[in-house]
Amino acid sequence: MAFLEKAFGFDPKQHKVGTEILAGVTTFLTMAYILAVNPSIFSALDGMPNGAVFTATILASAVAGLVMAFYAKKPFGLAPGMGLNAFFVYTVCLTMGYSWQFALTAVLIEGIIFIILSVTKVRTWILNSIPMSLKNAIGAGIGLFIAFIGLQNAGIVVNSDSTLVTLGDITHGTGLLAVIGLIISCTLAMLHVRGGVLIGILVTAVIGIPMGITQFGGIVSAPPSIAPIFCQFEWHNILSWDMLAVVFTFLFIDMFDTMGTVIGVSQKAGFVKEDGTIDGIDKVFMADAVGTVAGACFGTSTTTTYVESSTGVGTGGRTGLTAFTVAICFLVALIFSPVFLAIPSAATAPALIIVGMMMMQPATKIDWLNYRESIPAFLTMLLMPCCYSISDGILIGMISYVVLYALSGKWKEITPTMWVLAVLFILRYALL
Repeated sequence: MAFLEKAFGFDPKQHKVGTEILAGVTTFLTMAYILAVNPSIFSALDGMPNGAVFTATILASAVAGLVMAFYAKKPFGLAPGMGLNAFFVYTVCLTMGYSWQFALTAVLIEGIIFIILSVTKVRTWILNSIPMSLKNAIGAGIGLFIAFIGLQNAGIVVNSDSTLVTLGDITHGTGLLAVIGLIISCTLAMLHVRGGVLIGILVTAVIGIPMGITQFGGIVSAPPSIAPIFCQFEWHNILSWDMLAVVFTFLFIDMFDTMGTVIGVSQKAGFVKEDGTIDGIDKVFMADAVGTVAGACFGTSTTTTYVESSTGVGTGGRTGLTAFTVAICFLVALIFSPVFLAIPSAATAPALIIVGMMMMQPATKIDWLNYRESIPAFLTMLLMPCCYSISDGILIGMISYVVLYALSGKWKEITPTMWVLAVLFILRYALL
């Protein structure tokens, strides 16, 4: 216990080893889709083999997770970020025409800058300047966002050319399995079953076997080599304006996606104090930054804190032991990847939906009758799922907060930091 307390911030009076490990496994299972999605996205680029990207994804996640566990001592899982990997492939490489080596170099530079910002606590300073009403909205908005992701992954919500989204087929296939899993997960939640999220995932995956949805393609496989993409950087462009623009965009998206995720999950874990600050937040940011640098060296896109960490927090994870468990699960996946990847998205989707509901609680703390506070908060919550972007929700929310306070004659109550951020965010939308 003395080792656990020193290494992970574990308090035997408040925490249980079994609960922390269960939380880590739960978080990993809800994040495990990245092991299939990330190689699939990078397959659009010549010279980045799926197997190499798969291994790079695991190694980056494990390194970042170990830093989170031993240094930050928080129950957050990390992996190459969704959205950031798409920006890497489809925008920087396929649209702007740069090589994937160029993009990896941009990710490396971004990570180094993030380390500097974390050491100087600039990221913490920005985070602490966000009003409490927006912090509560961010937590609830992320709940809506991950629930929406779950609905999409399950095929319950699908694309529609006329209305953008519509109800999918829930009478058979993945949609039906997800509905069954949702019923199981809701029942376990109502009964307050400890570990109910993980139990729901596993039971749903098993039910998917006779339905032909859960497919086991083996048990053990050797980890693919990362040699083709390891430390493949393009140094001759690092001083160009193009590199500056790409680095800035990576930096911008990652900073506010991570801030939003950390605030939301910290709200759920009870880490946010009455004054809105979060203890050890600079160390959380450092884990994110180190993971990004490591990921660039291994050959993958920006590593970030995952919103799916809320599933582990919902299971009871509160210490670095949870993050350590997530990291170990990623390393184990190197050998047992066929087993881990066999869990279908229809089985993990109900967990995202249930946890998304649980994360709505901070919305009750918003003063909805004070429109200066509630309108920016509502926009923050609304735009995250509608724009499929945590960062856009935060940025629009902060801009509207400053504008509404200024228009109502309360401009003296706006902190200098919020003024500066609002101007920068407006320029971001105007120029990028």
